[in-house]
Amino acid sequence: MAPTDSKKRLALAIIDFLGASLKDGTLTADDAESVEIAQSCIADTFKVDPTDEAAMKDAVGGQSLASIYSVYEKLRNKSSGDSAASAKQESTPKTGAPTAESDKLKSEGNAAMARKDHTAAIELYTKALIIAPSNPIYLSNRAAAYSACGQHEKAAEDAELAVVVDPKYSKAWSRLGLAKFDQADYKGALEAYEKGIEAEGNGGSEAMKRGLETCKRKIEETKLGSEPPTEEIDDAAGASRGAGGMPDLSSLASMLGGGAGGRGAGGMPDLGSLMSNPMFASMAQNLMSNPDMLSNLMSNPRLRQMAENFGNGGGMPDMSSLMNDPNIAEMARNMMGGGAGRGANM
Repeated sequence: MAPTDSKKRLALAIIDFLGASLKDGTLTADDAESVEIAQSCIADTFKVDPTDEAAMKDAVGGQSLASIYSVYEKLRNKSSGDSAASAKQESTPKTGAPTAESDKLKSEGNAAMARKDHTAAIELYTKALIIAPSNPIYLSNRAAAYSACGQHEKAAEDAELAVVVDPKYSKAWSRLGLAKFDQADYKGALEAYEKGIEAEGNGGSEAMKRGLETCKRKIEETKLGSEPPTEEIDDAAGASRGAGGMPDLSSLASMLGGGAGGRGAGGMPDLGSLMSNPMFASMAQNLMSNPDMLSNLMSNPRLRQMAENFGNGGGMPDMSSLMNDPNIAEMARNMMGGGAGRGANM
């Protein structure tokens, strides 16, 4: 007898489960060859094609075999409540099919939600679920009630059951997204909203898209918050700073040629020692990163005259006298970061 369509779908779900177990680390790389052989044997025996994406999607319905089985375990292990409820559960088929009584309980639960009596709503939905334990609407509604009470873990559990029972039920995906978000599981919430948009079709509802965008923002905020703050390092020597954070301009003038040791007679300063000096390096960095500062510097008449004299072989001027110009002194403060230092002491 040939395998039925149902058994073929189950075979594909098993093949998918084995492949996922390799990817998620359940099985080691050493097991890969054995798993591949098992997948091939199952595919040949049940006459299925694991590379057929449409058939695989139809088999697992957007879920994994592991998640489907977890629903069975949760339903099997759920508490049956008091003895009367337990007796009623024993005599009622464990299906998701609603009855007149369960639908009445659901309506009463909805009314309790409308008046914000969430505890009563949970009790009424629970009674409905005793009659139809796997009904996705009852599960989803109780998830909403649990969320309203702040019981986010229970809300997520009910919503997860609901979406496994009916992956096309978009409200359950939305409630799963909310529950995951409230647990700070933003990645899980994002995945739930993505599944909900897929279930809704046509690009999804505005509410579902808003939930998705909120999750994306939270994930980005979490990434930014995990990065250590950038520290600002002052690499200038301590002796180069004045009392107000202002650089010691007399030492700067000496360094640039204002003193006898700063340059040779009528020649250029020692550029190698200039560039190795942290103050000069800081000034150069500030100057190169601020085009406006460079423009103001070049428009100063005294500096322009200095440049022309130097170009005509006149040598470097005495920087000590140059620093007496208040405009040049202010530009030097800005280039060396003195303005920030003064503000820090205000």
